[in-house]
Amino acid sequence: MPHFDEFYANKLRGSLGVTDAESVLDLRGAPRPQAEASLADMLERSRFAKGKTVAVRLDGPTPGGGETLFQPVGRQLLDAKRRGWVERLQTLPAQDGLGFYVALAGRPDKTPEAR
Repeated sequence: MPHFDEFYANKLRGSLGVTDAESVLDLRGAPRPQAEASLADMLERSRFAKGKTVAVRLDGPTPGGGETLFQPVGRQLLDAKRRGWVERLQTLPAQDGLGFYVALAGRPDKTPEAR
């Protein structure tokens, strides 16, 4: 793994954090099936509501602890982005811990011209 200077590592991490988000989905301590179900529920509900921003918080890696939720949750969010349910997706800044800053697209506006 290459070493990044702290300045460049912070550039790779997002600048929008927990305090910038409208709500927080805290998945720290949740088992993988529960975390994936909670995230799927949030994404499904967001399709029928106004768009908003959410900070998704995850547990950091522990020595000898195995896989974290970062990859499975990240894949689920990337899939939602491909479907158009997520407008913006980035990692949280270092001071906020492990997780993602997510801007949910919400329900698309129905204009009179589209009918």
